[in-house]
Parts: sequence; structure tokens; C-alpha cells
Amino acid sequence: MERVFTPEYLDSDAGTPQEIEDSLQDLRMINRSFGGISTLTQVLRDIAQRTGLKKLRYLDVAGGAGDVATLVGQSLAGDGIQLETVVLDRATSHLNGKHPGICGDAVALPCAENSFDVVGSTLFIHHLDPDDLVRSAREALRVARHAMVVNDVIRNSIHYWLAVAGRALYRSRLTRHDAPVSVQRGYTIPEMKEMLLRSGAAKVEIKAHYLFRMGAIAWKQKPTTT
Repeated sequence: MERVFTPEYLDSDAGTPQEIEDSLQDLRMINRSFGGISTLTQVLRDIAQRTGLKKLRYLDVAGGAGDVATLVGQSLAGDGIQLETVVLDRATSHLNGKHPGICGDAVALPCAENSFDVVGSTLFIHHLDPDDLVRSAREALRVARHAMVVNDVIRNSIHYWLAVAGRALYRSRLTRHDAPVSVQRGYTIPEMKEMLLRSGAAKVEIKAHYLFRMGAIAWKQKPTTT
């Protein structure tokens, strides 16, 4: 299945306030029920275990209201891992105060080097074309101490038709349009691995998770010593 770029309605808030709120409710349901929360929880748990950290300072890029980070933090707390989240989004109106917020651009993060343990996103990276994706990953690795993570859809034809069939579940006409379009705009695991390696990551690990989600870890290069 070839990647197709079609604009998503929610990206431009193209709807009534009620349609937008209903679409955000749909996204919360999709993340809870179809692999979004479990994928990010597993990826961050892996990083915590492999680094030995019991507290992860996490920058959630394009995190909106921070709903995903809140639920993932609750899941990780059961493993004795504290997730300290800061949400970055392009518009202050998307931030609701659940977590500290920053208004900024994913391809030019307004953050110092090594200011977070992990930088990541959920259902965002498919919005970027390949060049911007590489730039965004490079920025994430600059800001992260340990790794950049990706929690996003896997593009394939079965997933596309599942997203079409899912229209019966969605509250908003925006989601009925955007869900199949998101799959068409998504990347395959080999494509994602190649782009993350181009960003300068030391190592990239990607696993397929429930219902066509990918969980990717791009590990930061260790500083060289002379």
C-alpha cells in the first residue's frame, strides 16, 4: 500500500467546537482500546528497565491535553516507575493544564540539549513528510538524554479497511474522515527505521504492537571521549 498524503480535518480544527471535542473523545477511545496506551507504556517501561531509571522526565510532543501521558503514567506507576511529563503542542489552546505545557514546533523544539530523559509522541509522526520526520527526530535526540520514541500507526491495507469499518464507532465526522487518512499517511516499520537512523540515532528498535501500532525506540549516540 503506497503512502498517500491527504490533509486531516482535526489538524486545522476544521469543524464546529462540538465536532472537535467529539473527535478528541474518539482519539481517547482509540488510544485506550486499540493499542495506543499499551504501546507507549511498554516502550517507556523498556527504556526505564534498560537505563535503570525509576523516574522518567518525558516530553510529549504534540501531546495536546496530555490524556495519553496521564494514562501511561498511571500504568507505569504500577511498576514503580514515575513518569514526569511536559506536553508540547503547536497551540496553547490545545493545552489544558493537566501537565506543564510548552507551545512550540516539533521540528525546532524550544528546549535545551539533554533536558528530558525521553522525547516522544503518539499518533503524530505520520503527519510529517519524510524530511520533516528526520528533522523532528534529530531535534528529539538533541533534547533527550537517552532516547526518542514513536507510538504510531502502521500503514497497510488491512489496517486501512479496519479504520474504514471503525467509522461506525466514531462520534465525529472529523474522525470518520481522519482515521482512514491517518493510516494512508502512516509509515511501515522498515520506512520508519530507515528515517530514524538517518536522524543520527545510535540504534533503532521497532516492534509491532496490538492493532497495527508501532513502538519505536531511537537510542541517542553516546558522547565520544578523547
